[in-house]
Amino acid sequence: MNNLQPLSSPHGHAGSKTSQVMLQVLLACVPGTAALWFFFGYGVLINLVWLTALAVALEALVMLLRKRPVLFYLRDYSAVVTAVLLALALPPATPWWLGLTGILFAIVIAKHLFGGLGCNPFNPAMAGYAALLIAYPAPMTRWLLPQAVTHALPDLATAFDFFLDRDVHGHIDAFTGATALDKFRQQHGAQLVSEFWQSTKVMGQWSGAGWEWVNAGFLYGGLYLLYKKIITWHIPVGFLLAIAILAALFYDGGSSQSHGSPLMHLFAGGTMLGAFFIATDPVTAATSSKGRLIYGALTGSIVFVIRAFGAYPDGVAFAILIGNMAVPMIDRFTRPRTFGHSP
Repeated sequence: MNNLQPLSSPHGHAGSKTSQVMLQVLLACVPGTAALWFFFGYGVLINLVWLTALAVALEALVMLLRKRPVLFYLRDYSAVVTAVLLALALPPATPWWLGLTGILFAIVIAKHLFGGLGCNPFNPAMAGYAALLIAYPAPMTRWLLPQAVTHALPDLATAFDFFLDRDVHGHIDAFTGATALDKFRQQHGAQLVSEFWQSTKVMGQWSGAGWEWVNAGFLYGGLYLLYKKIITWHIPVGFLLAIAILAALFYDGGSSQSHGSPLMHLFAGGTMLGAFFIATDPVTAATSSKGRLIYGALTGSIVFVIRAFGAYPDGVAFAILIGNMAVPMIDRFTRPRTFGHSP
């Protein structure tokens, strides 16, 4: 008995380190990234490499200027995750300067201007994306047509020419076109949905050609994050349910006034990437279980409203930024009751 050592509380195990969480998020991005690469070509990989290198360099530079330990902060991989999420959202024909501008805004302005990881009120990747979309709408909407439509994606040399912003062969227009969501918005009121679907090459079986598989890939990665308990179910479920319910309410069958079926909206654009990887950012999302449901439903609702009635074909970035602004109020009104005290 004399050999027993008295131990004091707490007895809980240490939680996951930030670096471990970020690496799990990066791993979960692999299926969706592979689908993007397959359907949209080498530009996806070029964006990933370029933005990741820039993000690491900018993070190191800011840490030096702030006189903080550089390696300590680089090893949390938060800058890499921001770069990957922004790169996955950018068109594959993005020129180098556009990616540089976006990641500069994301890392320096949206993240470190507010104090760095844990202090930023807005998701850095979506802040960078939204800034680019507002400032440079033309190149930000210049998406490559998916392989399922053209059967001839740019080779690596051509993709690198696009990256260097030199269309030396003069055929970038042959590879680019409107996305499925953009096409659907343009035809609203002109054709029956069935007629539009049959006459438009960029539409697949449920949603946009290629985009169905991209969203399926991010859905698979999101389920992995749920399985590993990196995220909880509240935000993705609220996000996806809100989109599905609103799409069902405004579906109007197959008439020319339809805003698209729930299945189309769930597997279009950045729906699954937003639901599982961006809206669930622990720094900028709501904290309580009830608050997360409300936050997810709010952001999902805004996505549909922008798609159906707004000026942009996809509204994931703006929806999440608006949701970020609402988080302090959501947290205030959904704080759990302290045990032993009245509400």
